[in-house]
Amino acid sequence: MLSTGNSLTNQNAAAVLRDGLARVAQGDVEVDCTGLAQVDSSAVAVLLAWHRAAVARGLALVLRGVPAQLAQLASLYGVDGLLGPAPAAIPPAHHHRH
Repeated sequence: MLSTGNSLTNQNAAAVLRDGLARVAQGDVEVDCTGLAQVDSSAVAVLLAWHRAAVARGLALVLRGVPAQLAQLASLYGVDGLLGPAPAAIPPAHHHRH
């Protein structure tokens, strides 16, 4: 499982991006975001790059433990679908008419 560490900002984004792309190339597409305490827009850019790399391999990037700040940034940039559906966004079960 890929780990983002506790900070993913413009200060370390290039190194984290490189490491993650190498891991995705090996088929590692599960990302642990639980430790992220500091994020900026660079975090969204890194996750998008990893997502594109995974899709190019026919895989889906899976994010675990996405912090609220990262989810808000992704929503701001219109890419919150990358983070998976929010529990409130899951449609209710279909009711059939009789």
